[in-house]
Amino acid sequence: MGRRLSFDALAGLPEIRPGDALAPLIAAALPHNGITLAADSIVVVAQKIVSKSEDRFAWLDEVSPSARARELAAVTGKDARIVELVLSESSDVLRAVPGVLIVRHRLGYVMANAGIDLSNVPAEAGRERALLLPLDPHASAAALRDALQALTGRAAGVIVSDSFGRPWRNGVVNVALGAAGIPALIDRRGDHDRHGRTLQVTQTAFADAIAAGAAIVMGEGGEGLPVAVAQGFMPDAPLADARALLRPLEADLFR
Repeated sequence: MGRRLSFDALAGLPEIRPGDALAPLIAAALPHNGITLAADSIVVVAQKIVSKSEDRFAWLDEVSPSARARELAAVTGKDARIVELVLSESSDVLRAVPGVLIVRHRLGYVMANAGIDLSNVPAEAGRERALLLPLDPHASAAALRDALQALTGRAAGVIVSDSFGRPWRNGVVNVALGAAGIPALIDRRGDHDRHGRTLQVTQTAFADAIAAGAAIVMGEGGEGLPVAVAQGFMPDAPLADARALLRPLEADLFR
């Protein structure tokens, strides 16, 4: 049997502001885009609108850079205020060279700038703001799933996604920061291939693959399409949230 998986970005969502409830906005946009959620649907939501709705803004003019932040800013060429915010969200600085600041985020992600961003973040009253990651993307995904189910009657999966660079390849791809209602990581170890060989190491980052596919239709610039719906295929595997995708420190190949 063949398989098919489709991705549709939702048009018509407004600029998200602090306190906005995402579920009603998404639920209202679904019929206008000709989409009905089903058992195999996965709603992929850009981290940025989750952070905006949760008021994860930081005013740059209220940030006082520490000596460490100023030191790293001099090395990387970055705004010392942004570096201070990065340090406040991080447990470790892994790499600091001109133009690059790689950290271990407090939630365990290894990423550039702790996910802090100024793109698609409008100034407010002439003041610059930065946007931080949600406090708990896993809880955000679960809460959004519950709210969408209450509004639509469908228990769709939910992914909170963000773009990550990769140390061994050019370009960014979207990955799952948080997930609910899907098998974020599928462990195939112990299964057999077509020739009867036992799979020894195969684990599929299903949530990351869906997030990456959704990013193609959502875009990374000014498209204004921060939500996409994947439909057509849901693996038969145990549910696991996106914490399953984090590599333990002892298995970190780049330390």
